[in-house]
Amino acid sequence: MAETKVALEKFVKANGGRVSVALYDRATGAGLSVGTRRFRTASIVKVDILAALLLEDDTLTSTQRALATDMITVSDNDAASSLFRTVGGVSGLNKANATFGMKETKANSAWGITTTTAADQVRLLRSLTTADGPLSTAAARYLFGLMGQVVDEQRWGVPAAAPTGASGVWVKNGWVQVTADDGLWVVNSIGRIAEEGHDWLLAVLSDHHATQEKGIEIVEQAATTALTSMRA
Repeated sequence: MAETKVALEKFVKANGGRVSVALYDRATGAGLSVGTRRFRTASIVKVDILAALLLEDDTLTSTQRALATDMITVSDNDAASSLFRTVGGVSGLNKANATFGMKETKANSAWGITTTTAADQVRLLRSLTTADGPLSTAAARYLFGLMGQVVDEQRWGVPAAAPTGASGVWVKNGWVQVTADDGLWVVNSIGRIAEEGHDWLLAVLSDHHATQEKGIEIVEQAATTALTSMRA
């Protein structure tokens, strides 16, 4: 694990500190985090919003289920805005995040400008996958079910680190061009990879990219570097 940390620290330094990686292996208990920078969430916060909704009531209405499906599988922003209001906006999301054990995430009324760290995103994923966690087993299964159905064109990032024989791959990505950063891009990916002997929870956050494509390339390199090294 020390070798992985060194490799990731070198990767982060090479990219100007504008990338952060955190991971946890549910099978072995191994985990690490490199980089403490806070990033805008962009659309990865949609997992957080759905988790907050399921925390309130895991029996969703048909309308809520339709909105949740659109929000996660195709990253629909209108659906996210509707469900963000349902969970109580900033105060509701912050309250839910305290329950999820998140220490470094600050909700914003413009939900995509919520700030977070890679370590906090892994804390969220750990909370959602823990048997005695705050969500019911059915609710957690439902949430990850949607993350497993993300449309193909949005299945970049974390899945790039999955081996051919992975038994499950779940992802939610976020990307946005930031006017205040000279039109450069935030590109984030959170997810889970289940494979023989491992059950990885992984978050890669990054910003200051010239293009979305360059950001995706960096995120996928970071995810692959992390898991390749940890497996070794």
